[in-house]
Amino acid sequence: MSPKLLNEVEEAEKDVVRFRPIARLFLLDVIMDKQSRSVFIWAASALLIGTMTYHYLEGWSLLDALYFSVITLATVGYGDLTPTTPIAKIFTIVYVINGLSILLALFDRIRVVRTNNFEASQQQRKDGNE
Repeated sequence: MSPKLLNEVEEAEKDVVRFRPIARLFLLDVIMDKQSRSVFIWAASALLIGTMTYHYLEGWSLLDALYFSVITLATVGYGDLTPTTPIAKIFTIVYVINGLSILLALFDRIRVVRTNNFEASQQQRKDGNE
């Protein structure tokens, strides 16, 4: 290849924005962000607390308790498992409110990380064109 053509190829590669749909689908960009880790730790802690609490209060297996915790935190609520004791119902009310807070915090972190990535790529393009 001629040096001129190589130069043009290198210049074109600088303008290419890498799009990684699988990484974005699994939130790898958000998971790798250090400031986002607290939200994931909060979510994992809530799942662990919910699983252990439902296992203890309702006598469900750990798998059923984890399943119910995930469904509840995700605000899906299929209705196949429901708390039966008054204390478990009260816990579920607090748990759902906590789940909404976790979802809002996670959505906000996704927005912040992806906005920062977009702005950085735009700045990089701008700097490359000057």
